[in-house]
Amino acid sequence: MATTLDFLVLNTYNTLTLGVADISVYDITIVSPTIEIVIPGGDTVSLPFTPNDFNVFNSTSLGLTPVGATLTPLPDGVYFITYTISPALTYHVEHNIMRTARIQEKFDNAFMKLDMMVCDGPIRTQAKVTLNSIYYMIQGSIAAANNSAIATANKLYTQADMMLDNFIRANCGCSGNNYINNFV
Repeated sequence: MATTLDFLVLNTYNTLTLGVADISVYDITIVSPTIEIVIPGGDTVSLPFTPNDFNVFNSTSLGLTPVGATLTPLPDGVYFITYTISPALTYHVEHNIMRTARIQEKFDNAFMKLDMMVCDGPIRTQAKVTLNSIYYMIQGSIAAANNSAIATANKLYTQADMMLDNFIRANCGCSGNNYINNFV
């Protein structure tokens, strides 16, 4: 069995944290396990990484807020993450991930309003069509980041965020016109 480094970024269902699980296979003594995270906006932080464990990072550990300050939500966007053990040239793994916790929280809130709306059938159906479009853009953004298409990932995320803001601003889509024009 050879040493193979790998990790998974797992959803913590919390805008304040980023979870990274080590799923590596080791047949050597682990020396200097380090994770380097490039945060959207360009800041890079290098942190100790606990092998064979689930590591959780927040705004303080990522250097976005001072120690002792109130934690702030981590930014959505593409994170470039590299896990390394010594010697670095031999043992490292890199992944790009599109973090979508904040937009997902906004999407979830809009979705929950859908059932509470006092709308007729076609209007409610239009809202579902719009939310599905937004959801697919978010998923497309994640897929693009996973495949190193960073510009596409950012473009899809921005479009989904604008559509979601418009949806919320329009009282969650209570117009029905798009559904009636396109599907009736």
